[in-house]
Amino acid sequence: MRKKKRKRKKKTKQTITRAVTHIRLIEANPGKLEALDQLVAVYLPLCQQYTTLFCEAETSPDKYQETVFKTDLSDRLHRVTIQQAAGIAKSFRTNRANAYQAYLEDVADYAQAKAKAQAEGRMSAFKRREPTWTEWDLPVLRVPVIQANVNVVVLEKSEDSTFDYWLRVSTLDVGNPLRVPVKLASYHKRALEGRTLNASTTLHKRNGVWWLTLSFDEDVPLQTKPDAPTVGVDVGIAHFLTTSTNKAYGSFHGKMARQHKHDREKRRRKAKLRACLEKKGVPKGKLPSTSSETSQRLSRHVKQEINRAVNALVKDHRDARLIYEDLNVASMRFKARVMNSYLYASHLGHIPEQLAWAAAKQGMAAHTVRAAYSSQECPRCHYVDRANRPNQKTFKCLVCGYADQADRKAAQTLAGRWGDRKLAACRSTSEVKALLMTRHEAWKQQNQQRIQDAGPPVQLSFWDPPEMFLESSHE
Repeated sequence: MRKKKRKRKKKTKQTITRAVTHIRLIEANPGKLEALDQLVAVYLPLCQQYTTLFCEAETSPDKYQETVFKTDLSDRLHRVTIQQAAGIAKSFRTNRANAYQAYLEDVADYAQAKAKAQAEGRMSAFKRREPTWTEWDLPVLRVPVIQANVNVVVLEKSEDSTFDYWLRVSTLDVGNPLRVPVKLASYHKRALEGRTLNASTTLHKRNGVWWLTLSFDEDVPLQTKPDAPTVGVDVGIAHFLTTSTNKAYGSFHGKMARQHKHDREKRRRKAKLRACLEKKGVPKGKLPSTSSETSQRLSRHVKQEINRAVNALVKDHRDARLIYEDLNVASMRFKARVMNSYLYASHLGHIPEQLAWAAAKQGMAAHTVRAAYSSQECPRCHYVDRANRPNQKTFKCLVCGYADQADRKAAQTLAGRWGDRKLAACRSTSEVKALLMTRHEAWKQQNQQRIQDAGPPVQLSFWDPPEMFLESSHE
């Protein structure tokens, strides 16, 4: 008797985790806050030791790692330290591995372009720089943060006090936990009304003040229909978001770009002054810092503008399925230092995270697809070449002459990659390029037959519309 194939249950809801931030611990007496300072003075160096250990190890970080270093912390706090360090190291190793893989692919692309230039005898005009790899610095923990669970930090409801909660924290004094009062503001109470807090609790100290972050899980029903239209979303600096429906949201240009230029010049002057003073033997503690409040304010402002752009996009496409690129900003590089500086200041890595969060919050379906060569691929003939982008705004295929606005074309390409199983199965960008070039060769053979059947030659650059050539490309 054949076993019935188990049907996969359709996903009707998705769970999101909401954080309640900026709960200031000001009601506690100085002695209790001093006990927290003593705890973090032991906790943070131990977390740094394990973070360095996990980053340098050959194997992947293991949050169940056996204890290695001696400490005055309890066994439970020691375990929490290892778990926090494993999370930091895992993120570092993933980003570094992605960046190194992108570097290797750039080296292969450079070698191929150089060999082509040598074969064609145009090395005198070949000015492309060979990619270089700069080893990443290990993460350094500067901000005191304790990412705790119920084993070491418990939030207890207050029954006979003016406070809302009591925070019970395990300290260096084993068996004598610290009880810190928690007073919620009105907006904290509204956010937590009718909610059940989860086991995650975060304590961090900034500018001499201790802050508490709580979180709770929320189930949001999916509202996107199975036959909903797909909308591709391209991420960029000129416009934070550009959709396949020909809409653009947000921009780093203008006031933010001018402010970033001013802050960059200010940091460069400070760096020169710091280098001069360092040569004169000035102690490191007395050297001027290269960071400034204006640059931190700009960073917050950029993220706020990104959030506004994402919210506007979600509002305009409530009934659509969002398709955006699996962006890896850590591996992105420009030839000019100024462009790299703009890249980092624009916080492009924040956009996919915020887009996924905003879509999940509204019950919308949002999916990532491979971003490799999405800006260089021709949607008509699938030819891939950097020269297809003569400038930042324009896309024009060298083979068939297809032309369009570059960001809009990239968004349409991303939308078309949704459901492309062959492309999703590619493990590297080289495999993606090989697949696209295979489709390009198939396109050429197909249209050579069309030209022969039609008789006289046709100028490919005037063929319209391009959608007629996309039907057989994603089998």
